[in-house]
Amino acid sequence: MSRIGKKPVELPSGVTAEVKGQTISVKGPKGTRSFTATDDVDLVLDGSTVTVKPRGLSKRARQQWGMSRSMVANLVTGVTTGFRKDLEIQGVGYRATMQGKTLKLALGYSHDVNFDAPEGVTVNAPKQTEIVVEGIDQQAVGQTAANIRDWKRPEPYKGKGIRYKGEVVFRKEGKKK
Repeated sequence: MSRIGKKPVELPSGVTAEVKGQTISVKGPKGTRSFTATDDVDLVLDGSTVTVKPRGLSKRARQQWGMSRSMVANLVTGVTTGFRKDLEIQGVGYRATMQGKTLKLALGYSHDVNFDAPEGVTVNAPKQTEIVVEGIDQQAVGQTAANIRDWKRPEPYKGKGIRYKGEVVFRKEGKKK
Protein backbone atom coordinates (compact mmCIF):
# COMPACT_ATOMS: atom_id res chain seq x y z
CA MET A 1 0.00 0.00 0.00
CA SER A 2 1.18 3.48 -0.80
CA ARG A 3 1.93 5.52 2.30
CA ILE A 4 1.81 8.75 0.34
CA GLY A 5 -1.29 7.79 -1.66
CA LYS A 6 -3.32 6.97 1.48
CA LYS A 7 -3.07 10.53 2.80
CA PRO A 8 -5.90 12.84 1.71
CA VAL A 9 -4.99 16.30 0.37
CA GLU A 10 -6.54 19.07 2.45
CA LEU A 11 -7.77 22.19 0.64
CA PRO A 12 -7.04 25.33 2.70
CA SER A 13 -9.54 28.16 2.89
CA GLY A 14 -9.65 30.22 -0.28
CA VAL A 15 -8.83 27.22 -2.49
CA THR A 16 -11.45 25.44 -4.58
CA ALA A 17 -11.10 22.22 -6.54
CA GLU A 18 -13.21 20.73 -9.32
CA VAL A 19 -13.00 17.15 -10.56
CA LYS A 20 -14.24 16.27 -14.07
CA GLY A 21 -13.49 12.68 -14.93
CA GLN A 22 -9.73 12.23 -14.60
CA THR A 23 -8.93 15.96 -14.54
CA ILE A 24 -8.72 18.04 -11.39
CA SER A 25 -8.45 21.83 -11.52
CA VAL A 26 -7.45 23.79 -8.42
CA LYS A 27 -8.05 27.52 -8.09
CA GLY A 28 -6.43 29.65 -5.41
CA PRO A 29 -5.15 33.15 -4.68
CA LYS A 30 -2.07 32.78 -6.95
CA GLY A 31 -3.85 31.27 -9.97
CA THR A 32 -5.35 28.12 -11.44
CA ARG A 33 -3.61 24.79 -12.15
CA SER A 34 -4.91 21.49 -13.44
CA PHE A 35 -3.71 17.88 -13.62
CA THR A 36 -5.01 14.93 -15.61
CA ALA A 37 -4.55 11.59 -13.86
CA THR A 38 -4.17 8.27 -15.66
CA ASP A 39 -7.00 5.73 -15.86
CA ASP A 40 -5.34 3.66 -13.11
CA VAL A 41 -6.56 5.95 -10.30
CA ASP A 42 -9.78 7.68 -9.21
CA LEU A 43 -9.88 11.28 -7.97
CA VAL A 44 -12.55 11.86 -5.31
CA LEU A 45 -13.51 15.30 -3.97
CA ASP A 46 -15.15 15.21 -0.52
CA GLY A 47 -15.86 18.75 0.69
CA SER A 48 -12.44 20.22 1.42
CA THR A 49 -10.35 17.06 0.88
CA VAL A 50 -9.20 15.30 -2.26
CA THR A 51 -8.40 11.60 -2.09
CA VAL A 52 -6.73 9.45 -4.72
CA LYS A 53 -7.66 5.76 -4.91
CA PRO A 54 -6.19 3.05 -7.13
CA ARG A 55 -8.57 1.18 -9.48
CA GLY A 56 -6.78 -2.12 -9.00
CA LEU A 57 -3.79 -3.74 -7.38
CA SER A 58 -1.58 -3.87 -10.45
CA LYS A 59 1.94 -2.52 -10.21
CA ARG A 60 1.15 0.42 -12.51
CA ALA A 61 -1.96 1.38 -10.49
CA ARG A 62 0.07 1.40 -7.28
CA GLN A 63 2.80 3.51 -8.93
CA GLN A 64 0.29 6.04 -10.24
CA TRP A 65 -1.50 6.21 -6.88
CA GLY A 66 1.34 7.89 -4.95
CA MET A 67 2.47 9.99 -7.91
CA SER A 68 -1.04 11.33 -8.56
CA ARG A 69 -1.51 12.23 -4.90
CA SER A 70 1.82 14.11 -4.93
CA MET A 71 0.80 15.97 -8.09
CA VAL A 72 -2.51 17.06 -6.50
CA ALA A 73 -0.67 18.19 -3.35
CA ASN A 74 1.74 20.21 -5.51
CA LEU A 75 -1.21 21.87 -7.27
CA VAL A 76 -2.59 23.00 -3.91
CA THR A 77 0.81 24.22 -2.69
CA GLY A 78 1.40 26.08 -5.96
CA VAL A 79 -1.85 28.05 -5.93
CA THR A 80 -1.53 28.94 -2.21
CA THR A 81 2.15 29.69 -1.49
CA GLY A 82 3.90 29.01 -4.79
CA PHE A 83 7.35 27.55 -5.34
CA ARG A 84 10.72 29.28 -5.07
CA LYS A 85 14.34 28.48 -5.92
CA ASP A 86 17.22 30.66 -4.74
CA LEU A 87 20.49 30.78 -6.67
CA GLU A 88 23.83 32.28 -5.61
CA ILE A 89 26.58 33.58 -7.89
CA GLN A 90 30.19 33.23 -6.73
CA GLY A 91 33.18 34.55 -8.60
CA VAL A 92 35.03 37.82 -9.14
CA GLY A 93 33.12 39.96 -11.63
CA TYR A 94 30.17 37.55 -11.84
CA ARG A 95 26.86 39.34 -11.36
CA ALA A 96 23.20 39.36 -12.30
CA THR A 97 20.97 42.36 -13.05
CA MET A 98 17.42 42.76 -14.28
CA GLN A 99 16.64 44.80 -17.39
CA GLY A 100 12.87 44.83 -17.65
CA LYS A 101 11.87 41.16 -17.67
CA THR A 102 15.27 39.99 -18.94
CA LEU A 103 17.91 38.64 -16.57
CA LYS A 104 21.36 39.85 -17.64
CA LEU A 105 24.23 37.66 -16.42
CA ALA A 106 27.92 38.63 -16.48
CA LEU A 107 29.69 35.29 -16.08
CA GLY A 108 33.20 35.86 -17.41
CA TYR A 109 32.31 35.28 -21.04
CA SER A 110 33.19 37.82 -23.73
CA HIS A 111 29.50 38.79 -23.79
CA ASP A 112 26.66 39.11 -21.31
CA VAL A 113 24.09 36.32 -21.21
CA ASN A 114 20.47 37.47 -21.60
CA PHE A 115 17.92 35.08 -20.08
CA ASP A 116 14.19 35.48 -20.68
CA ALA A 117 11.99 33.67 -18.16
CA PRO A 118 9.26 31.39 -19.55
CA GLU A 119 5.55 32.09 -19.15
CA GLY A 120 4.32 31.71 -15.56
CA VAL A 121 7.75 32.04 -13.94
CA THR A 122 9.17 35.24 -12.48
CA VAL A 123 12.90 35.81 -12.13
CA ASN A 124 14.33 38.54 -9.88
CA ALA A 125 17.82 39.62 -8.87
CA PRO A 126 17.50 41.37 -5.47
CA LYS A 127 21.32 41.58 -5.19
CA GLN A 128 24.04 41.27 -7.79
CA THR A 129 24.96 37.84 -6.46
CA GLU A 130 21.45 36.45 -5.87
CA ILE A 131 18.76 35.20 -8.25
CA VAL A 132 15.23 34.27 -7.14
CA VAL A 133 12.99 32.11 -9.36
CA GLU A 134 9.29 31.94 -8.36
CA GLY A 135 6.08 30.54 -9.79
CA ILE A 136 3.08 28.28 -9.20
CA ASP A 137 4.35 25.35 -11.29
CA GLN A 138 7.02 23.36 -9.44
CA GLN A 139 8.38 21.74 -12.60
CA ALA A 140 8.68 25.05 -14.47
CA VAL A 141 10.39 26.77 -11.52
CA GLY A 142 12.91 23.95 -11.11
CA GLN A 143 13.63 23.75 -14.84
CA THR A 144 14.13 27.52 -15.12
CA ALA A 145 16.54 27.50 -12.16
CA ALA A 146 18.43 24.59 -13.73
CA ASN A 147 18.64 26.41 -17.08
CA ILE A 148 20.10 29.50 -15.38
CA ARG A 149 22.57 27.35 -13.43
CA ASP A 150 23.69 25.61 -16.67
CA TRP A 151 25.22 28.85 -17.95
CA LYS A 152 28.05 28.52 -15.42
CA ARG A 153 28.00 25.49 -13.13
CA PRO A 154 30.19 25.68 -10.01
CA GLU A 155 33.67 24.37 -10.76
CA PRO A 156 35.48 22.21 -8.19
CA TYR A 157 38.79 24.12 -7.88
CA LYS A 158 37.79 27.66 -6.96
CA GLY A 159 34.02 27.15 -6.53
CA LYS A 160 33.16 29.86 -9.06
CA GLY A 161 29.80 29.69 -10.81
CA ILE A 162 26.06 29.66 -10.17
CA ARG A 163 24.84 27.34 -7.43
CA TYR A 164 21.62 26.69 -5.52
CA LYS A 165 21.46 28.39 -2.13
CA GLY A 166 22.87 25.99 0.43
CA GLU A 167 24.43 23.70 -2.21
CA VAL A 168 27.76 22.24 -1.14
CA VAL A 169 30.32 22.06 -3.94
CA PHE A 170 32.94 19.35 -3.51
CA ARG A 171 36.28 21.16 -3.70
CA LYS A 172 39.41 19.60 -5.18
CA GLU A 173 43.00 20.34 -4.38
CA GLY A 174 45.02 21.96 -7.16
CA LYS A 175 48.30 20.84 -8.68
CA LYS A 176 51.30 20.46 -6.36
CA LYS A 177 54.94 21.04 -7.21
